[in-house]
Amino acid sequence: MPRSNRPRRSPGSPARSSKWTKGAQRNDDDGEDLNRTRLGVPATEAAPDGVWAVRSISAGNAQKAYTCPGCNHPVMPGVAHLVVWQEDALFGAEAGLRERRHWHSNCWRGRSYRYR
Repeated sequence: MPRSNRPRRSPGSPARSSKWTKGAQRNDDDGEDLNRTRLGVPATEAAPDGVWAVRSISAGNAQKAYTCPGCNHPVMPGVAHLVVWQEDALFGAEAGLRERRHWHSNCWRGRSYRYR
């Protein structure tokens, strides 16, 4: 029989404290907050070619195929990768977000900053 790492409750002990469940209320109207929690907050990276927002996508959340701009190979569904957009885009942050790209993690780390 496998050994449990949880401490045993004595038969007369009260159930777990409900202090965690009393204050927790779920509000389904906060869809954006739930999405932000699930996906995480993007990290900001400063580089010679600008300031970039970088969000990692787990293998479980990778649903579609994209083309990596670093190697021009597909980023297949089920492969963990990065979504990157420019924070200081010429036409504003919203334009940078619209022009976001999906990169392989190694391609993003090894990209060159040379202008072509």
